Order: sequence, then C-alpha cells, then structure tokens
Amino acid sequence: MAPETTRTVAVLGFGTMGAGIAQLVAQAGHRTLVLETDAQRIEHGLDHIRDFTATGVERGKLTPQEREALLGRIEGVTDVAALAGAELVVEAVVERLELKQELLARVADVVGEQAIVATNTSALSVSAIAAAVPRPQRCAGLHFFHPAQLMKLVEVVAAEQSDERTLDALEAFAQTLGKQVVRVKDRPGFLVNRLLMPYLNQVIQAYDDGLASAHDIDAALELGLGYPIGGLRLLDTIGLDTHLNATTAAYRDTFEAPFAPPPLLQRLVSAGHLGNKSGKGLRVGKEEQA
Repeated sequence: MAPETTRTVAVLGFGTMGAGIAQLVAQAGHRTLVLETDAQRIEHGLDHIRDFTATGVERGKLTPQEREALLGRIEGVTDVAALAGAELVVEAVVERLELKQELLARVADVVGEQAIVATNTSALSVSAIAAAVPRPQRCAGLHFFHPAQLMKLVEVVAAEQSDERTLDALEAFAQTLGKQVVRVKDRPGFLVNRLLMPYLNQVIQAYDDGLASAHDIDAALELGLGYPIGGLRLLDTIGLDTHLNATTAAYRDTFEAPFAPPPLLQRLVSAGHLGNKSGKGLRVGKEEQA
C-alpha cells in the first residue's frame, strides 16, 4: 500500500477512539469504512463525530461544506465482507487480545494479502496480535492518543514480525493525517504509556494516602511541574477502567512494581466510578472539582 494513494481505509470499532480515528481518516480525504457489531453502535459513533465536527465549525476549524464532505466519506458496516478492497485496516476495538486476534484474522482474509493491518492497542503486545494475521510482516501498531482528533502524536509500533515497508507506510500515512510520528519497539506500554502509567499510579496512591486533596494534587502538578492537566483529572478523562486495563497488562508482562495498579483504582472501577464517562471518578462528580 502506498499511503499517498490510499482511497479506502477500514476502521474496526466505533467507540471513542474508533470514531476519532475515522474522523481523521475521512478528513484527510479517504473513504472510511467503520465496522461495528450493530446499527445502534454505528449511529452512536456517527453522533460522536457529528458533535465533534459541529464544534469544529463553531470554532472556525471546519467550514460547513468541509464537515458535510467529511461525514459523507464515512460508512458504517456490520459485515466483515463489506471491508473488501480496503488498503489499510486500523483496529480499535476493546483491549482483549483474543478478540483482536480473532477479528483481525477474519478481516485480513477479506481485505487481501496486500492490505496493511494496524492495531491501535495501547496495552497489548503488537507481536501477539500480528501472530494471528496472515503475512504478519504487514502488521504493526498505529497508536493514537485520546482524543485522536486533537492529540498530535502517533506511535508506530514495530512488532517482531513487522517489515520496514510496513513501518514506512504507516508513518507516511499518519503524517497525511497531520500527526507527528515516533517509532517505538513492542514493549509494555510502548514509549508514552511506559512513562505515563507509573506516574498516574503514583498520583492515585498519593491521593489515597491523603497527602493532599484531589484539587491540591492537581494544582501542584499543573503549577509546580508545569503539566497542562493534573494527573487525577487526566485519569478521569482517560477513563479509570482504561488505565486499569493498561497498567494491569503492563504489570502482568513485566512484574515491575511501578505498573502494579493501586488498590484505590481497582475499588473505583469495581464501583463503576470510571471518570468522565460515568460521571463519577477521582475529580468528576465531586464537590471538590467545583
């Protein structure tokens, strides 16, 4: 696949990340097929893009005509067979290795041997995912950050099986989406999350230990360390369940103590306090946030 000639891109999954990736791809001028399990999930993903792009029009980032053209390039499908002809596949389903392997094996058969297959996983082994794909040398990681439409960085993750042509093509493709690319090895957390997860775990533990209030912890991180957003507020934005899954996977693969999920994180997720998505978390839904 030559990225400059890509015309059909398949995105697997229409959740928050899948919708963000689909919007980026369509905005770059590509026909975008998004696979989901049912029509309701497709409509939910489309609503997310409609809302996001409507805000973009209000802020002058898009014209109404550009928004209409962007939305017109996105088609939701529920049948894997509808992905035939896609030159690039970007998987963005939930972080379960077996699900990703099974789905990508089916999709790879449909799109053909020349299509590049990428995974947006943030926590799982890209090499393990690639092992399920026929011709695994055409598989690698293409890791976007939340929200995908706004965050400038993309990690291109080299699986053990990935060849240089695959990595070159994915880097060039991400650049057509307006992203800055860093190439990283397939290690737990890759690069950014390998540095981020221990930090967020420390922030949660500091809060649980009562070192300061949630408001003051975030103020210290923002004003004392210059971070654009405090760690507790960032966790609410990411999703406490998302962070728990990622840091648990890293700990399982490394047994390194900094990746061990703090008990408070596990308790909050068990209680359904997931952050912004549930309306309750470390900061959101609490008087202290006001």
